[in-house]
Amino acid sequence: MAKINYKKLQGSQNLRLRLLLSTLSSTPILIVDIRSNETIPGLRPHEISLLRLIEKVCDDCHVEINETGTKLKYKPGIVMGGKYLVHDCGLSRSIGYFLEPLVVLGLFGKKPLSIRLKGITNDSKDPSIDTFRSTTLNILKRFGVPSEGLELKIENRGVPPLGGGEVVLSVPIVHTSLMAVNWIDEGMVKRIRGVSFSTRVSAQFENAIIHAARGIFNRLLPDVHIFTDHKAGAQAGNSPGFGISLVAETTSGCYISVDTTISYPRKEETAEIEDDERADLKPPADVGVEIASALLGEIEQGGVVDSTHQGLLYILCALCPQDVSKIRVGKLSPYGIEALRLIKEFLSVTFAIKPDPSTGTVILKCVGCGLKNLSRKLS
Repeated sequence: MAKINYKKLQGSQNLRLRLLLSTLSSTPILIVDIRSNETIPGLRPHEISLLRLIEKVCDDCHVEINETGTKLKYKPGIVMGGKYLVHDCGLSRSIGYFLEPLVVLGLFGKKPLSIRLKGITNDSKDPSIDTFRSTTLNILKRFGVPSEGLELKIENRGVPPLGGGEVVLSVPIVHTSLMAVNWIDEGMVKRIRGVSFSTRVSAQFENAIIHAARGIFNRLLPDVHIFTDHKAGAQAGNSPGFGISLVAETTSGCYISVDTTISYPRKEETAEIEDDERADLKPPADVGVEIASALLGEIEQGGVVDSTHQGLLYILCALCPQDVSKIRVGKLSPYGIEALRLIKEFLSVTFAIKPDPSTGTVILKCVGCGLKNLSRKLS
């Protein structure tokens, strides 16, 4: 048997990006010293859950973890896709953490992907499922992903600490490859849309958030519509909470989004707080003002996507055919910078980065690696 050459990496950072790019480029990786100096060393539950999820959608991939979880060997397989798959994402990170790598892998599968994910649908760490529906899916369509069969259905919502949410993600396959983009025109904001939700608390919370957010937007724009989604019973998951996801649509078809969720903290985050001193939820009016200001901040930065979607945008550009893609973003986000480094390492795609001083934005250009969907069935 031929000896496998593993690409050696160190540390726990950006495991999600490393696994995604390793799978797409068919590069086996060996990661050492995963949190080896921390009190609880090794991989975290959500990282192991992500590995299990990749095993479900791929065939013939091989995962080896040592006893302490500080060393991981991963040999990627073939992305199969498939339907009626089910995965429990656990409670340490929300479903949003798993969606980004999953949707990119799904595009290059043998068959379209349909999977039911269980866990936390909205939390304050990861992009919410509402943002994914309103923004992420629209970004994919820019790259020629067919809109038929690309959807995310929210069955139940679930917030930390106990989750209880369920969503069904469907991803079509790209028949040969993605389309290169020339996407530098941000346009002007023409409307703001949003969804405010609440689970196991009064619907008044949603109304208070919307009222506060609209108080800021109405001074700037007439077309503001924020929907409410009040869940009750089994659909409301297992924990009380509320939140909002906002998206600004521009005249050139860009979607800039922000979201937030207010709920009780997870156990590990409240080790020092006793039950009697359980923190109260933040007042919804304050949340509305903060989130509206955050959206205005993202719009002000400029660029065709918001800072949380930069990494995904770079990956999609790098996977395009061997043609030039040109994009404009606001200030480079730390996650975006890491994505650029790893794309160079795994796909040998280098971006030319040029600041545009007149607008304070940055223009990036690259020639894609020309990844084709070779695992799909040829008719």
